[in-house]
Amino acid sequence: MQQQKMKIPTIADIVSNWEETGLKKKLIFTFLIIILFRLGAQIPLFGINNAVFSNLAAGNNIIGFLDMFSGGALGAVSVFALGIGPYITASIIIQLLTAIIPQLETLQKEEGEAGRRKISQYTRISTVFLAMFQGAIFITYLYKLPGSIMSGTNPVLFSIGAILTLTAGSVLVMWLAELITEHGIGNGGSMLIFVGIISGIPLYIDRTHTLVANNGQLQFLLCIMLSLFLLAMVLVVIMQEAIRKVVIVTPKRQVGNKIYGGANTYIPFKLNPSGVMPIIFAIAILLFPQTILSILGNSTVLPAWLKSGVTFINTNILSGAAYYVIYFVLIFLLTFFYASIMPNMQPKDIAENLKKSGSSIPGIKPGKPTAEALDKIISKITFIGAIGLGIIAMIPTVASKVTGITTFQGIGSTSIIIMVGVALDLVNQIKTYALAQQYEGFLKK
Repeated sequence: MQQQKMKIPTIADIVSNWEETGLKKKLIFTFLIIILFRLGAQIPLFGINNAVFSNLAAGNNIIGFLDMFSGGALGAVSVFALGIGPYITASIIIQLLTAIIPQLETLQKEEGEAGRRKISQYTRISTVFLAMFQGAIFITYLYKLPGSIMSGTNPVLFSIGAILTLTAGSVLVMWLAELITEHGIGNGGSMLIFVGIISGIPLYIDRTHTLVANNGQLQFLLCIMLSLFLLAMVLVVIMQEAIRKVVIVTPKRQVGNKIYGGANTYIPFKLNPSGVMPIIFAIAILLFPQTILSILGNSTVLPAWLKSGVTFINTNILSGAAYYVIYFVLIFLLTFFYASIMPNMQPKDIAENLKKSGSSIPGIKPGKPTAEALDKIISKITFIGAIGLGIIAMIPTVASKVTGITTFQGIGSTSIIIMVGVALDLVNQIKTYALAQQYEGFLKK
């Protein structure tokens, strides 16, 4: 029998597939939303002397880190200065409340799409209040910086207008993120953070070049640090792609003269099902108290004993080794939390669905024994994934400390993982969408 030759796809085939799957429209839509986000990040807030705050952002680790996540919008004091931060913080709060309050849990798990829409609405409302609160803190902080507010402005009118503008900007960023999630490619919030980080890379490269240009020892240490960064990227890819296959047996059933089923399949459980979200949430949780305490530490109205307490927390808890321990623990706990709320990581639901379909795990009885076995498997892989994610998050930071090259410290500690993780998620979503569209087209033929 003559073997049929495999047809090599031509350029026309690739273009046709590109058009038919709808990826072109989704990618173009995502690109246009990103352009709008970048344009908004360049529109300055009225009445602000941007140069004063930009110089401060360059020398302040907390502000510099926040500025990186906003794509430079914070340092430029633009209308998008708050960025996606309030939306992420509101999402954390609502998700935590969902796990605590039974009514919210019922909305999420039992009321389907209508319940999820209500939870999304609660998140949006929370975002507005958090943006107003953060905007008020930011404007108060600007008033403490000599020369940051232009002379001749009415303090009351300026503060109200600036807070409302920053809140509107944050809500607009939230809307852009939701548009990407719904009509584009990838998770909107993660994509905007990804774009913000990417936009800051040229500045980090320029600073590093200035530092090591005339120093051979630092150039050698830079090669070591970049190698460690590359190692972190490889480990992130392994973490994102690794799965644990749980074998299941489907029952045989006879339809007419044919027998169906009886083949072994498997349930794939990802080693890191939550992706980069634990890292993003850990950053948001840590940056909030850091920002508040930093403002309180510079305040002139606090009593001396309270200022000394704030200074102690900033110096001994939210910096140095204690900070990284807290950061590691937060990533670990948030990885477990995210796994516990994901629909495809629920042992009881999976066991019930297997029982209904007549499928089973070899050697384990259906029902409760299956749920217990799956719970042990999920707990083990989540534990390994949480530890691995925490260790990977520390590699770039340790590299910066060992080599003494701190110009990449802002991007190295966590951003490298976010960039690689978001890029992998984006590629996987594109593949999944393309395959789904191809199967749909095949079924229609």
